[in-house]
Amino acid sequence: MEYRQLGGSGLRVPVLALGTGTFGGTGPLFSAWGQTDTAEARRLIDICLDAGVTLFDTADVYSDGASEEVLGAAIEGRRDAVLLSTKTGLPMGDGPQDWGVSRARLIRAVEASLRRLGTDRIDLLQLHAYDASTPTEELMATLDALIAAGKVRYAGVSNYPGWQLMKAQAIADRHGWPRLVAHQVYYSLIGRAYEADLMPLGRDQGVGALVWSPLGWGRLTGRIGRDRPVPAGSRLHDTEHFAPPVEPEHLYRVVDALEAVAAETGRSVPQVAINWLLQRPTVSSVIIGARNETQLRDNLGAVGWALTPVQIAALDAASDMLPPYPHTPYRQQEGFARLNPPLV
Repeated sequence: MEYRQLGGSGLRVPVLALGTGTFGGTGPLFSAWGQTDTAEARRLIDICLDAGVTLFDTADVYSDGASEEVLGAAIEGRRDAVLLSTKTGLPMGDGPQDWGVSRARLIRAVEASLRRLGTDRIDLLQLHAYDASTPTEELMATLDALIAAGKVRYAGVSNYPGWQLMKAQAIADRHGWPRLVAHQVYYSLIGRAYEADLMPLGRDQGVGALVWSPLGWGRLTGRIGRDRPVPAGSRLHDTEHFAPPVEPEHLYRVVDALEAVAAETGRSVPQVAINWLLQRPTVSSVIIGARNETQLRDNLGAVGWALTPVQIAALDAASDMLPPYPHTPYRQQEGFARLNPPLV
Protein backbone atom coordinates (compact mmCIF):
# COMPACT_ATOMS: atom_id res chain seq x y z
CA MET A 1 0.00 0.00 0.00
CA GLU A 2 1.25 3.47 -0.87
CA TYR A 3 1.00 6.21 1.76
CA ARG A 4 0.81 9.95 1.11
CA GLN A 5 0.90 13.09 3.21
CA LEU A 6 -2.58 14.43 3.88
CA GLY A 7 -2.34 17.81 2.21
CA GLY A 8 0.29 19.98 3.86
CA SER A 9 0.09 18.12 7.18
CA GLY A 10 2.46 15.59 8.69
CA LEU A 11 -0.21 12.89 8.74
CA ARG A 12 0.48 9.97 6.39
CA VAL A 13 -2.59 8.20 5.03
CA PRO A 14 -3.03 5.18 2.75
CA VAL A 15 -4.06 5.99 -0.82
CA LEU A 16 -7.18 3.89 -0.25
CA ALA A 17 -9.51 4.35 2.71
CA LEU A 18 -12.63 2.41 3.63
CA GLY A 19 -15.90 4.33 3.79
CA THR A 20 -18.28 2.86 6.36
CA GLY A 21 -21.59 4.27 5.18
CA THR A 22 -22.75 0.65 4.83
CA PHE A 23 -22.13 -0.09 8.52
CA GLY A 24 -25.38 -0.48 10.46
CA GLY A 25 -27.37 0.76 7.48
CA THR A 26 -30.81 2.10 8.36
CA GLY A 27 -33.21 4.52 6.66
CA PRO A 28 -33.97 4.92 2.95
CA LEU A 29 -30.51 6.10 1.87
CA PHE A 30 -28.10 4.18 4.08
CA SER A 31 -29.98 0.87 4.00
CA ALA A 32 -29.68 1.04 0.20
CA TRP A 33 -25.91 1.41 0.60
CA GLY A 34 -25.69 -1.70 2.80
CA GLN A 35 -26.50 -3.14 6.20
CA THR A 36 -23.16 -4.37 7.51
CA ASP A 37 -23.30 -5.64 11.10
CA THR A 38 -20.41 -5.67 13.58
CA ALA A 39 -19.19 -9.17 12.72
CA GLU A 40 -19.04 -8.42 8.98
CA ALA A 41 -17.49 -5.01 9.66
CA ARG A 42 -14.76 -6.67 11.69
CA ARG A 43 -14.07 -9.04 8.79
CA LEU A 44 -13.89 -6.17 6.26
CA ILE A 45 -11.53 -4.25 8.54
CA ASP A 46 -9.33 -7.34 8.91
CA ILE A 47 -9.01 -7.50 5.12
CA CYS A 48 -8.23 -3.78 4.94
CA LEU A 49 -5.53 -3.94 7.61
CA ASP A 50 -3.93 -6.94 5.91
CA ALA A 51 -3.76 -4.84 2.72
CA GLY A 52 -2.34 -1.78 4.51
CA VAL A 53 -5.58 0.25 4.54
CA THR A 54 -5.61 1.94 7.93
CA LEU A 55 -7.97 4.90 7.38
CA PHE A 56 -11.69 4.40 8.05
CA ASP A 57 -14.21 7.13 7.28
CA THR A 58 -17.66 7.61 8.78
CA ALA A 59 -20.05 10.39 9.86
CA ASP A 60 -22.45 10.99 12.73
CA VAL A 61 -25.35 11.29 10.29
CA TYR A 62 -24.71 7.86 8.74
CA SER A 63 -27.67 5.78 9.96
CA ASP A 64 -28.19 8.23 12.83
CA GLY A 65 -24.91 7.27 14.51
CA ALA A 66 -25.11 3.52 13.91
CA SER A 67 -22.17 3.58 11.49
CA GLU A 68 -19.91 5.09 14.15
CA GLU A 69 -21.13 2.55 16.71
CA VAL A 70 -20.47 -0.44 14.46
CA LEU A 71 -17.07 0.93 13.42
CA GLY A 72 -16.11 1.52 17.07
CA ALA A 73 -17.10 -2.02 18.03
CA ALA A 74 -15.28 -3.50 15.03
CA ILE A 75 -11.94 -1.87 15.90
CA GLU A 76 -12.11 -2.64 19.61
CA GLY A 77 -8.70 -3.69 20.88
CA ARG A 78 -6.80 -2.26 17.92
CA ARG A 79 -7.43 1.46 18.11
CA ASP A 80 -3.74 2.32 17.69
CA ALA A 81 -3.60 0.39 14.40
CA VAL A 82 -6.19 2.58 12.66
CA LEU A 83 -6.95 6.17 11.73
CA LEU A 84 -10.54 7.28 12.38
CA SER A 85 -12.15 9.97 10.25
CA THR A 86 -15.66 11.21 10.97
CA LYS A 87 -17.83 14.11 9.87
CA THR A 88 -20.42 16.32 11.53
CA GLY A 89 -22.59 19.31 10.71
CA LEU A 90 -25.58 17.85 8.89
CA PRO A 91 -28.89 17.67 10.81
CA MET A 92 -29.24 14.86 13.37
CA GLY A 93 -32.68 16.06 14.42
CA ASP A 94 -35.11 18.98 14.24
CA GLY A 95 -33.98 20.87 17.34
CA PRO A 96 -32.03 24.15 17.13
CA GLN A 97 -28.85 22.46 18.46
CA ASP A 98 -29.18 19.36 16.27
CA TRP A 99 -27.47 20.75 13.18
CA GLY A 100 -24.63 23.04 12.09
CA VAL A 101 -21.18 23.74 13.51
CA SER A 102 -21.73 26.38 16.16
CA ARG A 103 -19.42 26.13 19.17
CA ALA A 104 -22.14 24.52 21.28
CA ARG A 105 -23.20 22.05 18.63
CA LEU A 106 -19.69 21.14 17.46
CA ILE A 107 -18.40 20.34 20.94
CA ARG A 108 -21.51 18.27 21.69
CA ALA A 109 -21.24 16.45 18.35
CA VAL A 110 -17.58 15.56 18.91
CA GLU A 111 -18.32 14.22 22.40
CA ALA A 112 -21.15 12.09 20.99
CA SER A 113 -18.94 10.73 18.19
CA LEU A 114 -16.20 9.86 20.68
CA ARG A 115 -18.72 7.88 22.75
CA ARG A 116 -20.10 6.02 19.73
CA LEU A 117 -16.62 5.25 18.38
CA GLY A 118 -15.40 4.15 21.81
CA THR A 119 -12.26 6.26 21.62
CA ASP A 120 -10.67 9.30 23.23
CA ARG A 121 -9.64 10.97 19.96
CA ILE A 122 -10.71 11.54 16.37
CA ASP A 123 -7.77 11.48 13.97
CA LEU A 124 -9.54 13.58 11.32
CA LEU A 125 -12.70 15.60 11.98
CA GLN A 126 -14.40 16.99 8.88
CA LEU A 127 -17.22 19.50 8.68
CA HIS A 128 -19.78 17.70 6.52
CA ALA A 129 -21.08 20.82 4.78
CA TYR A 130 -20.76 24.60 4.93
CA ASP A 131 -22.92 26.11 7.68
CA ALA A 132 -23.79 29.68 6.70
CA SER A 133 -25.31 30.37 10.14
CA THR A 134 -22.03 30.03 12.07
CA PRO A 135 -19.31 32.70 11.85
CA THR A 136 -16.14 31.18 10.44
CA GLU A 137 -14.09 32.70 13.27
CA GLU A 138 -16.24 30.90 15.85
CA LEU A 139 -15.84 27.65 13.95
CA MET A 140 -12.07 27.86 13.64
CA ALA A 141 -11.67 28.87 17.29
CA THR A 142 -13.70 25.83 18.34
CA LEU A 143 -11.60 23.51 16.18
CA ASP A 144 -8.47 25.00 17.74
CA ALA A 145 -9.84 24.25 21.23
CA LEU A 146 -10.78 20.68 20.32
CA ILE A 147 -7.31 20.06 18.87
CA ALA A 148 -5.62 21.64 21.91
CA ALA A 149 -7.69 19.36 24.16
CA GLY A 150 -6.47 16.30 22.24
CA LYS A 151 -9.96 15.24 21.21
CA VAL A 152 -9.24 15.97 17.54
CA ARG A 153 -5.88 15.54 15.82
CA TYR A 154 -6.54 17.18 12.42
CA ALA A 155 -9.47 19.05 10.89
CA GLY A 156 -10.87 19.27 7.39
CA VAL A 157 -14.07 19.93 5.51
CA SER A 158 -16.36 18.17 3.06
CA ASN A 159 -18.47 19.53 0.19
CA TYR A 160 -17.28 23.09 0.86
CA PRO A 161 -17.36 26.02 -1.56
CA GLY A 162 -13.87 27.24 -2.37
CA TRP A 163 -14.32 30.78 -1.06
CA GLN A 164 -15.38 29.53 2.38
CA LEU A 165 -12.49 27.09 2.57
CA MET A 166 -10.09 29.90 1.70
CA LYS A 167 -11.72 32.20 4.27
CA ALA A 168 -11.24 29.56 6.96
CA GLN A 169 -7.55 29.19 6.08
CA ALA A 170 -7.04 32.96 6.22
CA ILE A 171 -8.67 33.19 9.65
CA ALA A 172 -6.57 30.29 10.94
CA ASP A 173 -3.42 32.03 9.72
CA ARG A 174 -4.45 35.34 11.28
CA HIS A 175 -4.83 33.78 14.73
CA GLY A 176 -2.16 31.10 14.54
CA TRP A 177 -4.75 28.32 14.72
CA PRO A 178 -4.39 24.93 12.98
CA ARG A 179 -5.22 25.04 9.28
CA LEU A 180 -7.64 22.73 7.52
CA VAL A 181 -5.69 19.91 5.88
CA ALA A 182 -8.33 17.86 4.05
CA HIS A 183 -11.33 18.30 1.78
CA GLN A 184 -13.59 15.30 1.25
CA VAL A 185 -14.95 15.80 -2.25
CA TYR A 186 -16.99 14.10 -4.93
CA TYR A 187 -14.64 13.35 -7.83
CA SER A 188 -14.87 10.70 -10.53
CA LEU A 189 -14.48 10.17 -14.26
CA ILE A 190 -18.10 11.30 -14.66
CA GLY A 191 -17.82 14.13 -12.11
CA ARG A 192 -14.76 16.31 -12.68
CA ALA A 193 -16.08 19.63 -11.38
CA TYR A 194 -13.56 19.40 -8.51
CA GLU A 195 -10.79 20.29 -10.97
CA ALA A 196 -12.05 23.82 -11.75
CA ASP A 197 -11.63 25.64 -8.41
CA LEU A 198 -11.12 23.21 -5.55
CA MET A 199 -8.13 21.36 -6.99
CA PRO A 200 -6.05 24.53 -7.58
CA LEU A 201 -7.06 25.76 -4.12
CA GLY A 202 -5.98 22.46 -2.60
CA ARG A 203 -2.63 22.60 -4.35
CA ASP A 204 -2.02 26.21 -3.27
CA GLN A 205 -3.23 25.82 0.32
CA GLY A 206 -1.98 22.33 1.19
CA VAL A 207 -5.44 20.76 1.39
CA GLY A 208 -5.47 17.10 0.40
CA ALA A 209 -8.47 15.58 -1.34
CA LEU A 210 -10.23 12.58 0.15
CA VAL A 211 -12.36 11.38 -2.74
CA TRP A 212 -15.85 10.04 -2.07
CA SER A 213 -17.96 8.06 -4.56
CA PRO A 214 -15.04 7.38 -6.95
CA LEU A 215 -17.34 5.13 -9.01
CA GLY A 216 -19.91 7.86 -9.61
CA TRP A 217 -22.62 6.50 -7.32
CA GLY A 218 -22.23 3.01 -8.76
CA ARG A 219 -22.37 4.03 -12.40
CA LEU A 220 -18.74 2.99 -13.07
CA THR A 221 -18.90 -0.56 -11.77
CA GLY A 222 -18.91 -2.10 -15.25
CA ARG A 223 -22.49 -3.27 -14.83
CA ILE A 224 -23.98 -0.25 -16.68
CA GLY A 225 -23.22 0.67 -20.28
CA ARG A 226 -24.62 0.89 -23.78
CA ASP A 227 -27.58 -1.49 -24.04
CA ARG A 228 -26.99 -2.41 -20.38
CA PRO A 229 -29.53 -0.57 -18.19
CA VAL A 230 -29.25 -0.26 -14.44
CA PRO A 231 -29.46 -3.87 -13.13
CA ALA A 232 -32.25 -4.92 -10.79
CA GLY A 233 -30.04 -5.09 -7.68
CA SER A 234 -28.28 -1.77 -8.16
CA ARG A 235 -28.46 0.78 -5.36
CA LEU A 236 -29.03 3.45 -8.01
CA HIS A 237 -32.71 2.52 -8.04
CA ASP A 238 -32.96 3.78 -4.45
CA THR A 239 -30.33 6.54 -4.43
CA GLU A 240 -30.33 8.03 -7.94
CA HIS A 241 -32.26 11.11 -6.75
CA PHE A 242 -29.32 11.88 -4.41
CA ALA A 243 -26.65 11.43 -7.09
CA PRO A 244 -25.40 14.24 -9.37
CA PRO A 245 -27.02 13.85 -12.81
CA VAL A 246 -25.02 12.53 -15.76
CA GLU A 247 -26.06 12.70 -19.40
CA PRO A 248 -26.45 9.11 -20.68
CA GLU A 249 -24.19 9.61 -23.72
CA HIS A 250 -21.43 11.08 -21.56
CA LEU A 251 -21.67 8.11 -19.19
CA TYR A 252 -21.55 5.62 -22.07
CA ARG A 253 -18.54 7.36 -23.62
CA VAL A 254 -16.66 7.10 -20.31
CA VAL A 255 -17.69 3.48 -19.77
CA ASP A 256 -16.57 2.59 -23.31
CA ALA A 257 -13.12 4.06 -22.58
CA LEU A 258 -12.94 2.31 -19.20
CA GLU A 259 -13.81 -1.04 -20.72
CA ALA A 260 -11.16 -0.61 -23.42
CA VAL A 261 -8.47 0.16 -20.83
CA ALA A 262 -9.69 -2.67 -18.59
CA ALA A 263 -9.29 -5.09 -21.49
CA GLU A 264 -5.75 -3.81 -22.16
CA THR A 265 -4.66 -4.07 -18.54
CA GLY A 266 -6.54 -7.17 -17.42
CA ARG A 267 -8.06 -5.09 -14.63
CA SER A 268 -11.70 -4.54 -13.70
CA VAL A 269 -13.56 -1.37 -14.65
CA PRO A 270 -13.72 -0.14 -11.00
CA GLN A 271 -9.98 -0.73 -10.58
CA VAL A 272 -9.22 1.39 -13.65
CA ALA A 273 -11.57 4.18 -12.52
CA ILE A 274 -9.95 4.33 -9.07
CA ASN A 275 -6.41 4.11 -10.42
CA TRP A 276 -7.11 7.11 -12.70
CA LEU A 277 -8.07 9.15 -9.63
CA LEU A 278 -4.84 8.20 -7.87
CA GLN A 279 -2.86 9.88 -10.67
CA ARG A 280 -4.62 13.25 -10.17
CA PRO A 281 -3.03 16.24 -8.40
CA THR A 282 -3.93 16.87 -4.73
CA VAL A 283 -5.55 13.44 -4.21
CA SER A 284 -4.32 12.04 -0.90
CA SER A 285 -6.71 9.10 -0.61
CA VAL A 286 -9.68 7.56 -2.40
CA ILE A 287 -12.49 6.32 -0.17
CA ILE A 288 -13.78 2.97 -1.36
CA GLY A 289 -17.01 1.37 -0.21
CA ALA A 290 -18.00 -2.27 -0.11
CA ARG A 291 -21.14 -4.13 0.78
CA ASN A 292 -19.27 -7.43 0.88
CA GLU A 293 -15.82 -9.01 0.79
CA THR A 294 -15.87 -9.55 -2.98
CA GLN A 295 -16.41 -5.85 -3.71
CA LEU A 296 -13.76 -4.87 -1.18
CA ARG A 297 -11.09 -7.18 -2.60
CA ASP A 298 -11.79 -5.95 -6.13
CA ASN A 299 -11.43 -2.31 -5.09
CA LEU A 300 -8.20 -3.08 -3.23
CA GLY A 301 -6.82 -4.26 -6.58
CA ALA A 302 -6.78 -0.64 -7.78
CA VAL A 303 -3.31 -0.12 -6.26
CA GLY A 304 0.12 -1.63 -6.91
CA TRP A 305 0.12 -0.76 -10.63
CA ALA A 306 -0.31 2.34 -12.78
CA LEU A 307 -2.08 3.35 -15.95
CA THR A 308 0.17 4.37 -18.83
CA PRO A 309 0.18 7.99 -20.08
CA VAL A 310 -1.64 6.84 -23.23
CA GLN A 311 -4.36 5.15 -21.19
CA ILE A 312 -4.73 8.19 -18.93
CA ALA A 313 -5.04 10.43 -21.99
CA ALA A 314 -7.80 8.22 -23.41
CA LEU A 315 -9.76 8.37 -20.15
CA ASP A 316 -9.17 12.14 -19.92
CA ALA A 317 -10.54 12.67 -23.42
CA ALA A 318 -13.60 10.49 -22.90
CA SER A 319 -14.53 12.18 -19.60
CA ASP A 320 -13.67 15.77 -20.53
CA MET A 321 -16.35 18.45 -20.23
CA LEU A 322 -16.09 22.22 -20.41
CA PRO A 323 -15.94 23.76 -16.93
CA PRO A 324 -18.38 26.52 -15.91
CA TYR A 325 -17.68 30.24 -16.27
CA PRO A 326 -15.28 31.88 -15.50
CA HIS A 327 -13.09 28.87 -16.31
CA THR A 328 -14.49 28.25 -19.80
CA PRO A 329 -12.37 30.84 -21.68
CA TYR A 330 -9.21 29.47 -20.06
CA ARG A 331 -9.97 26.21 -21.84
CA GLN A 332 -11.23 27.64 -25.12
CA GLN A 333 -8.89 30.56 -25.87
CA GLU A 334 -5.11 30.33 -26.12
CA GLY A 335 -4.48 33.75 -24.58
CA PHE A 336 -6.46 32.88 -21.44
CA ALA A 337 -4.91 29.43 -21.21
CA ARG A 338 -1.40 30.89 -21.27
CA LEU A 339 -2.20 32.89 -18.14
CA ASN A 340 -3.66 30.00 -16.18
CA PRO A 341 -2.79 26.53 -17.52
CA PRO A 342 -4.71 23.57 -16.04
CA LEU A 343 -3.13 21.39 -13.38
CA VAL A 344 -4.11 18.22 -15.24
